[in-house]
Amino acid sequence: MRRLSLEAAHRFASETLQRFDTAPDIADCVAKALVEAEASGLKGHGLVRLESYSIQTRVRKIDGHARPLMKQAAPGLVAISAEHGFSYPAVDLALDELKTLAPAQGIAMAGINKAGHCGAIGLHVEKLAEAGLVAMMFCNAPASIAPWGGKRPLYGTNPIAFATPAADRAPIVVDLSVAKVARGKVLAAAQRGDPIPEGWAVDAAGNPTTDAKAALGGTMLPMGDAKGTALALMVEVFSSALVSARFSTEQPSYFNDEGGPPEAGHAIIAVDPSGFAPFFIERMGELAGAIEAEEGARLPGSRRLEARRLAATEGLVVDASLDQALDRLARESIDG
Repeated sequence: MRRLSLEAAHRFASETLQRFDTAPDIADCVAKALVEAEASGLKGHGLVRLESYSIQTRVRKIDGHARPLMKQAAPGLVAISAEHGFSYPAVDLALDELKTLAPAQGIAMAGINKAGHCGAIGLHVEKLAEAGLVAMMFCNAPASIAPWGGKRPLYGTNPIAFATPAADRAPIVVDLSVAKVARGKVLAAAQRGDPIPEGWAVDAAGNPTTDAKAALGGTMLPMGDAKGTALALMVEVFSSALVSARFSTEQPSYFNDEGGPPEAGHAIIAVDPSGFAPFFIERMGELAGAIEAEEGARLPGSRRLEARRLAATEGLVVDASLDQALDRLARESIDG
């Protein structure tokens, strides 16, 4: 293992992506998102993704040079195509537009298609909350969860994120996957060669497993049983059907070079609370204070703030297995 400052980690991530055919400005955008996730303690969406991203950019499953295209679909709607490139530039474009449209319209939505993995989505809506907006984001992903009572994966882990401003504190952020755990955690365990807890997933035969690699080939288990798969359906509607993206069952893996571009979808909704509640932010501060006053209670997303404080002073750790995997990919590219 080696420890890098946040600046050095960003440079490492950007240079790695450029090494595998990503344009410098896009590599910087993606690196920023990965380092932010890593620094926030969301390691499944952090530097570990460099391996899978590099595998895909070298064969153009992700087009490392693609830039998003946008059109105004209605006064409060923007339609953005990621053009089979990284999702992060498209998301950044959407956030910039929503910061303008939501205050003007009261509510606005951005739909993104021809996209892929978009990282820790709570970090995206957090930026809208920092601008005084209440926001939600939905993303679908390759099928890894069976509908309740079924056996064949139909839904992705389909994350949902929510963020709101509150007085005298950082935004309150909720970021959850409809799986019991994010699939990125299973990927990270597989790369390290570590087992996963029983109850996270089943293997391809439907048997409980603690083998991370077997879990990646099987099915993730939903949180809340039938309620989790109901939420997955809701996300599928918002982030796929509504924005003209592929369903989860139609998407190839985000982790390898097999298949074409995923053509996933994302939906982001932003609301300006001032239209309803002029004192919204102050009231949210009161609610947050009441939650924190309860012994043992904590606000959702509060751990990420402490993780960032530690990362700013102690830096980030790069696992030796990631360096080895990237070196192996580079040799394969040269030999090929």
